Amino acid sequence: MSTHDRLVRETEASRQAFLSIPIIQRALGGDVNRNEYTAFLSQAYQHVRQTVPLMMGMGYHLPERLRWMLPAVAEYIEEEIGHDEWILDDLQACGEDPEAIRRAPPLRSTELMIAYAHDGIARGNPVSFLGMVFVLEGVSVALATRAAATLQVALGLPKSAFRYLASHGALDVDHVGFYESLVDRLDTEEDRQVLIHAANRFYALYGDIFRELDHRPSEGDTP
Repeated sequence: MSTHDRLVRETEASRQAFLSIPIIQRALGGDVNRNEYTAFLSQAYQHVRQTVPLMMGMGYHLPERLRWMLPAVAEYIEEEIGHDEWILDDLQACGEDPEAIRRAPPLRSTELMIAYAHDGIARGNPVSFLGMVFVLEGVSVALATRAAATLQVALGLPKSAFRYLASHGALDVDHVGFYESLVDRLDTEEDRQVLIHAANRFYALYGDIFRELDHRPSEGDTP
């Protein structure tokens, strides 16, 4: 069994738990309001703006046995630059102030996911970041484009308010084969276990963001 196939199999329970989160189920059915959508985008901005710094950190901390990953990391960095600004554009199209979003602190759950990602790279094994990539890109492929179309109709917002969801989902479809070939080159059990463990953790941590969003008051709350 390839590393990628094993990764999919050994994270399936975590994936199903993530997909069962009520706000995600509601979003797929178009049953969210504008405040919930902009709250989601605000937290997406918080973690997406960390993607390039995380990838740079991953490249810096790669041990000698994994230096062959550097060209792939560089390619990911080039493709991810500016995606956080897409989210601010979407928020502006929703009538939000992008500068206020830029200055706002993340929610507790978002902060913890970001911290775990940085810690895994710097203190543990940088392969752990590939667990985050697996979860975020997998969710995009499975849900983002579908949710964007449903929510645009339900919320009555312009297409320009959904660039992140629609474009990110499409881009991540292209990334799937590239990602599979990357992780399938991992040739030690230690690295494979780190990848699988991290992916399971990121499903839970990313899910916690949606759980926290689902339990926030819709107006007037602070992170």
